[in-house]
Amino acid sequence: MTGAELHQLLLIKWSRSFDVQLRKVQGKILFQVMWKYLEQASFPMSEAEYLEHLDAVADYLNAWGSADRIQQFIEQTTEKPRLGKAVSCPIDLGDRASEWLL
Repeated sequence: MTGAELHQLLLIKWSRSFDVQLRKVQGKILFQVMWKYLEQASFPMSEAEYLEHLDAVADYLNAWGSADRIQQFIEQTTEKPRLGKAVSCPIDLGDRASEWLL
């Protein structure tokens, strides 16, 4: 998956360029679709910065072998990001979790 493909998934699902984050919470890694989106006037990134950020997130997902899982999650979820409520998907790092969770 590339950042552009991730962006396309978000647009197809929610018609907005939502921000995505990778968060470490209680020893787990979560992929989160945040409520802020590129088309908002108050969005803190330019379009180029946003696309660069998506590329970086996609690189991590690919390295963890989680890109397909995240794609399925986005396509199948019935949740929608809303103010103060991100849409979250846990990422299973398996036996290699200790390599990433420092």
